[in-house]
Amino acid sequence: MIIEFLVLLSVTITVLIVFYLLKAPLMAGENVNIVAMFLNTLTPKFYVALTGTSSLISGLILIFEWWYFRKYGTSFIEQMSLNHLSPWLGNGDEGGGNASSNGGNDNGTPSVQQNIPECKVWRNPLNLFRGSEYSRFQWVTGKEPLTYYDMNLSAQDHQTFFCCDSDLNRPGDEIMKRAWRERNTAKRIKLAHEALEKQPECATACILLSEEECTSIVEVERVLKQGLKVAEANAKRSQTMQNQGHQYETAYRRDTNVCVYIRRRLAMCARKLGKVKESVKLMRDLIKEFPTTSVLNIHENLIEALLELQAYADVQAVLAKYDDISLPKSATICYTASLLKARSVADRFSPEVASKRGLSTAEMNAVEAIHRAVEFNPHVPKYLLEMKSLLLPPEHILKRGDSEAIAYSFFHYPHWKRVDGALNLLHCTWEGTFRMIPYPLEKGHLFYPYPSCTETADRELLPSIHEVSVYPKKELPFFIIFTAGLCSFTAILALLTHQYPDSMGSFAKTFLYTVATPINLVVDRLEGLLPSSIIQHLTKV
Repeated sequence: MIIEFLVLLSVTITVLIVFYLLKAPLMAGENVNIVAMFLNTLTPKFYVALTGTSSLISGLILIFEWWYFRKYGTSFIEQMSLNHLSPWLGNGDEGGGNASSNGGNDNGTPSVQQNIPECKVWRNPLNLFRGSEYSRFQWVTGKEPLTYYDMNLSAQDHQTFFCCDSDLNRPGDEIMKRAWRERNTAKRIKLAHEALEKQPECATACILLSEEECTSIVEVERVLKQGLKVAEANAKRSQTMQNQGHQYETAYRRDTNVCVYIRRRLAMCARKLGKVKESVKLMRDLIKEFPTTSVLNIHENLIEALLELQAYADVQAVLAKYDDISLPKSATICYTASLLKARSVADRFSPEVASKRGLSTAEMNAVEAIHRAVEFNPHVPKYLLEMKSLLLPPEHILKRGDSEAIAYSFFHYPHWKRVDGALNLLHCTWEGTFRMIPYPLEKGHLFYPYPSCTETADRELLPSIHEVSVYPKKELPFFIIFTAGLCSFTAILALLTHQYPDSMGSFAKTFLYTVATPINLVVDRLEGLLPSSIIQHLTKV
């Protein structure tokens, strides 16, 4: 608000100074008298047209400002003012100051460096299959479930995990390099078939076909099992040669990644087909054999499967291992911890009774766990409480962002609904979190300040059919309010001038005379104190 006021004040002062300096050369005094005589001869129709045109123009500006704000989260006029007028006003470093106050620490570390880990995009551990799930949504609705940015990130992940320098000696894997970079789905599938023809033991081709060509989970599972046999054989072969040089070591690492990826997706297939116990066993074996593959976040898949089995003691054991202060948090970790604590008190919780006798120790622990989860990701409760509609989760998520909230709620909503009273307890307590963190962008309670970059990244990750949830909720920019008021005011003037032309004409003349009187008085005083023209003053010098 201060910036907008300074912009308007600077423009007004500039206009007045220019008017005063050019008053004598332009004969402004005589021109003002001519304009006054011209206004006296105007009919009411002119005023109707003037106010109507002003209302129309300000209305168009309002519509554009509102559209720009809804799409980009800021005011167009404000953005142009900051970019072009702030340097003149000496506020060029304001953005840096605000950034420092939002995320910087006491040692002067720049907030940008601190916010980078918070705004990192992660692979969604529960991402769906494109051919059998995402494509089905597109066939039914005709809308794209994934953004190009999201799919491009997946292509980069596949090239990182499944490609290495030794692919030159393997024609199928060399073709798969082109397939991962290809944008068109049909061409990717065609290249995968071509890779299998030239190299039948190409496991990455089986991965692509299972992800994008198969139209059912049963078919996906069949293709992945075929690829797993090849992947395990390749991993055993490369393991025996991994110590013979860097090239063999990278090949072994790539074959291990392929094997882990296929086994994890097979576990997800078993979970989707109702074979939950088999899925849990596969995930436990993966975590035991490859404890360093934390980038895949297999423990989040395990937590979801255990919740489906209602094995809450096993879920608590997994949380005890991964809900550690030294490990990165996620919505799955925080909200599952709150669900387990809410489970013990939610069935008999009543806000009326609690307000009279106070909260018990167990209820207080459950409420604190909910507050902790909401502080980490404030978007989740709106989806769990059905205040916002869900959509298919993206292939990548932003921790603490709307994309992570969608991914978590899509799979965990049934688990919350299964626990009697859990959603009621969440409904009664989640908004209390915001009283503890009145300035979430500047200071957090249990976590770092909420990163301000989540909205921009979520808009890239989520399709345009979804309205991105923004936290903290932004107030309407000053210029939207200003143009709305201007549009309404000029529209009312046009209507009154059309209905009561004589009365409004006399009112306009009286108003202009009242406004012009003090201005003329100030100008006369200035003329007595200052030279009448800066040009005359310069000629004397």
